[in-house]
Amino acid sequence: MFGRSTDWVLGIAAGALLALMIHYNSLLAEHTTPTFASWTAHGLGAVVALLLVLLTGARLSRRRRADGEERSAPTRVPRWVYLGGIPGAFTVILAAVTVNGSLSLSGTIAMMLVGQIVFGLVSDHFGLFNSPKRRIVPMDGLVALCVLAGSALIIFGGS
Repeated sequence: MFGRSTDWVLGIAAGALLALMIHYNSLLAEHTTPTFASWTAHGLGAVVALLLVLLTGARLSRRRRADGEERSAPTRVPRWVYLGGIPGAFTVILAAVTVNGSLSLSGTIAMMLVGQIVFGLVSDHFGLFNSPKRRIVPMDGLVALCVLAGSALIIFGGS
């Protein structure tokens, strides 16, 4: 039971951190450009990720030496995984544009919904992340169309 509660706490903390990151990134984009703000966010993220890798790698190697374990061979990572930062960069740019626009949160949520549906369809079609491959059927297009129509109502509806 403890593992599930930890997942909830980590999920809520990650969501709060994401909201703070979007807020500060949007502030930076307001004073510079969305592209510069995205580069800054990803540069800082890369530095923090490198520090975390170095910290956890050093801790793991000390633990292995203490336990007398031999070093295992590194796991092969597919090359396409390294392209994951590109959609992330576009997401940060679009979030900065929509948050600083007249719609702010509504536009951001609409764009994120559309992006999640498109990414989900592509992931299902190609079987990314070890998910079973699935053909895109007309119902998938209808779902995407409904979300796009709802997003258009939010964006162009004047609310």
